[in-house]
Amino acid sequence: MKGDTCRTTFSVLCVVLLSGCALFSPVKSDTKQYVLNDIPLDLPSEQTHSATLLVLISETGPLYATTRMAYTNQAYQVAYFSQNEWTETPSQMIQPLIVETLRHTHYFSEVLPSPDFGRHTFVLRSEILDLKQDFTSDPAMLQLTMRFYLSREAMNQVIATKELSVREPMRERNPYAGVVAANEAMVKLLRELARLVVDKAN
Repeated sequence: MKGDTCRTTFSVLCVVLLSGCALFSPVKSDTKQYVLNDIPLDLPSEQTHSATLLVLISETGPLYATTRMAYTNQAYQVAYFSQNEWTETPSQMIQPLIVETLRHTHYFSEVLPSPDFGRHTFVLRSEILDLKQDFTSDPAMLQLTMRFYLSREAMNQVIATKELSVREPMRERNPYAGVVAANEAMVKLLRELARLVVDKAN
């Protein structure tokens, strides 16, 4: 009887120890992470001016203020993928893309991201209005919409306001195809933005 009690106690102790090991083991995650990192490389090179440009980080509503990747498969409804997400929030990914694109125009002597709050000739503000994979159409589409405001800092005057929107077809109906389409849509939107900023800054 005493031996049975010892064996039972030993078995329970082993279970507790193994459970403790499991608690402190690294949690395996199957979540895949993706980036937006494509910019247009075929922009015309402008004559460089002494003007400088400050690019503020994009504002966004709660829907896109997250690394979660949005999609819709029903009108009036937006959901998030459970195992696919962005490495950073859309605002964090898009700001450096805007900066690099406008640097490649060579129009401004400097293009700097916030939080550099020194004096600048122009300030570019933006809002992310839509960034989701739309499975309600055939083919599925990636919807990207942003609104931009270009201001002349000395006069605190908005000299251009423009909403840019791109619907890019997805090659397949899955999250990765949506990421590819998002990068392609971003290139098109940034190309339009570069033309807008250079034209209005003249």
